[in-house]
Amino acid sequence: MRQLSGLKLRGRLTLWVCLLLIAALTPVVAAGVHVIQRTVEQQVQGVLQVEAEGLRELVESSLQEREANARAWTEDAIVRGALLFGTYAKSDAVLATLNDRHASFAGLVLFTEDGRAVSVSRPALREAFAGREREVLATPWFQAALEDRLDPDLLTAALTRDDAAFGRPVLPLALPVLSPISGARVGVLLAAYDWSQVEQVVAGALQRSRERGQRSFTLEILDPNGAPLYSSRAPGVPTPHQTVRAQAEDDSTRAGVGSRWRFVATMDAKEAFQPLRDFLQLSVLAVAALLLLAALAAWALARGVTRPITTLSDLVSRVVREGDLTQKVALHGHRDEVGELASAFARMMDHLRESTSSLQQGTRVMGQTVAELTSVTEQQQRNLTRQAAALQETQVTAREIQQTSQLAAERSQAVLGLVTRAREVGSAGEATLEASLDGFEQLREHGVRFAEGVAALNVRTHQIGGITQTVKDLADQSNMLALNAAIEAARSGEHGKGFGVVAREIRGLADQSIQATSRVRDILDDIRGGIHGTVALSEEGQRRSEAGLAQVHASSQSLRALTGIIQDNASAAQQIAMAVTQQNAGIAQIFTAVTDLSRMMDDTVQAMQGTQRMTHTLRDVAERMESVAGVWRV
Repeated sequence: MRQLSGLKLRGRLTLWVCLLLIAALTPVVAAGVHVIQRTVEQQVQGVLQVEAEGLRELVESSLQEREANARAWTEDAIVRGALLFGTYAKSDAVLATLNDRHASFAGLVLFTEDGRAVSVSRPALREAFAGREREVLATPWFQAALEDRLDPDLLTAALTRDDAAFGRPVLPLALPVLSPISGARVGVLLAAYDWSQVEQVVAGALQRSRERGQRSFTLEILDPNGAPLYSSRAPGVPTPHQTVRAQAEDDSTRAGVGSRWRFVATMDAKEAFQPLRDFLQLSVLAVAALLLLAALAAWALARGVTRPITTLSDLVSRVVREGDLTQKVALHGHRDEVGELASAFARMMDHLRESTSSLQQGTRVMGQTVAELTSVTEQQQRNLTRQAAALQETQVTAREIQQTSQLAAERSQAVLGLVTRAREVGSAGEATLEASLDGFEQLREHGVRFAEGVAALNVRTHQIGGITQTVKDLADQSNMLALNAAIEAARSGEHGKGFGVVAREIRGLADQSIQATSRVRDILDDIRGGIHGTVALSEEGQRRSEAGLAQVHASSQSLRALTGIIQDNASAAQQIAMAVTQQNAGIAQIFTAVTDLSRMMDDTVQAMQGTQRMTHTLRDVAERMESVAGVWRV
C-alpha cells in the first residue's frame, strides 16, 4: 500500500479496477481450464480406448477369419484326397492358389501324421521341411493339431521368435485333416499366418491418427506377461517420457487365437494435450486483451473522474506559483461531488481575494506610517548623535585640558627644580671649563714635543738606510770577487781547489749579506712609513687641540651668558606655576559639569536607540506583511 501511495489517483483507480477484474476472472478461468482439461483428458483417453478396442476387434476378427479359412481348407476334397490317395500334385496347386488369394499367409503345408511334408504352397517350403519329420512331430503346434486344438499360449510363444522354416515370426494355425468317409485323422494342415501382416490390419487406424495430426500415436499388442508382440512405432524411435495410454484386453473365456492379449493405444502426452495448451494460450491472450480493454476503460473512467480534480490542482498550482488570485474556476456541467468541490473552491478564492485586498491596503497604510515614524526617529537620532558627539568631544577636550594643566603644573614645579639644578651645574661648569683650558694647554705642549721627537727619529731612519745601502754595495763587490776567485781556482786545477772552496764560502756570505740588507731596507721603509703617519697624526692632533681650545673658550663665554638667562627663567617659572595652579582648579569644575551632561545625553541616546529598534522591527514586520500580501495579485 505504501508503494501505491506514490501513484496518482488516476493510476490507483486504474490499478484497482484491473486488480478487481483479475480477482473476478482468475477463479472463472481456473475453473474453466480445469473443466476443459478434464474434458480433453477424457476425450483423449476415450479416443485411445476406442482405438485400443478397435485394434482388438480388428486383430481378433482377422485371426478368427484366418482360423475359419484354415478350417475350411482342411475340409477341401482335393486336400483330403491327396492324403488318402497320394495325389499331391493337385493339392500343391490348390494350396498355391489359396496362398495367392490370401497373401497374409506365409505358406500352407500339408503334413502326414508322421510329420512328413507332402504338399506345399511354395516349393521352397518343401525343401525347408525335408528330412525334419522328427522335429515337426516334436513341435507343440503339431502336437496340439493332433489333438485338434489351438493352444493360445503356444501360438503366442511362436510370435516371439522367427520360425526356422519361414524365416520370420508366423502364427502356426495347425488343424487336423479328417477323412470324409471314416472321420479319422489322416494328416495336418499348417496355415502359417504372416505376423507382419498385422501392419495391414492396423493401417487404417494409423492413417486416421495421422490425419488427426497425432504423429506419436502408437498401437501395440502385448502378451499376458506384457512382452511386446507388435508395435507400430518405427524402429529406433525412442519412447516418449510421458505418455497417455489405453488398453483393451481379450477377457473372453473361449480359448482361441489372441486369448488374453492386451491391445494398447499410446500417445505422447505433450502431443495429446497440445489442443489444451493452444486453448490455454488463446485463453491467456483473450484474458490479456480483456485486461487491456479493462485497463483502457478504467483509465478512461479514472480520467473522467480525476480530470476536474487535475484542473483544480493546476489552478491551485498556478495561484501558488504566480500568486494570481484573479484565476477563475470554470468547471461547467459537473453536478456531482467534484462540482461541489469546485464551487466551494471558487467561494474560497473569492474570500481569499477579498481578504488579500484588505490586507494589502492595510499593509500599505501601515508601511507609510512606519516609514514616516522611522524618518522622524532617524532625524532625532541623528541630532542626538551629533549633540552627543559634540558633548563627548567637549568632555574629551576638557579632560585633555585638565590633564594638560595638571601636567603644566607638574612641569612648572619640575622646571623650578631644574632651574635651581641648572644654576648649580652652571657654576660647576665654569670651574670645570677653567680646568679644561689648563689641560688643553699642557696637551698642546706635549704634542709639540712628540712631533719634534718623531722628526728626529725620521732623520735616524734615513741614516740607517744609507748604511744598509753601503753594506749592500760591499756585498755585491764581495760577490764579484768570489766569482773571480772561483774562476781563477778553476784555472789553477788541483792547486786551486782549496782557494775555490774559500771563494764559494765568501760568495755564500755575500748572498746572505745582500738578503739581510734587503730585509733591513724593507723594515726601514715600513718604519719610515709609520713615522710619516705618526707625524701626520700628531700634526692633525695639534690642530684639533688648538681648535678645541678655541671652542672651550667660546663655551666658557656661552656658559656665563646661560647662567644669567637661567636666573631670569627661574623667576618667570615661579610666576607660571602659580597661574597654572589656579587654572587647574577652574578646569576641574568645568570637567565635572560636562561629565554630568554627557551621562544624561547617553541615557537620551540609549532611549532613542530603543525607539529606533522598535521602529525598525515594526518596519520589518510591515515589509514582511507587504511582501506576503504582494505575492497575491487581486
